[in-house]
Amino acid sequence: MPREIITLECSEARKEGKPPSRYLTSRNKKLQTEKVEKMKFNPFLRRHTLHREIK
Repeated sequence: MPREIITLECSEARKEGKPPSRYLTSRNKKLQTEKVEKMKFNPFLRRHTLHREIK
């Protein structure tokens, strides 16, 4: 199967001492070989922040 489930974690929350928000999503690993980065809402910071793929 080319699709895999990945976890996105907030990159700004730990710098500010807040718990990081996490989202689950999927990607096609054959077409998208680099790590995924998306702007998602962090409820602890109450704003949209950059979320990066973690393992």
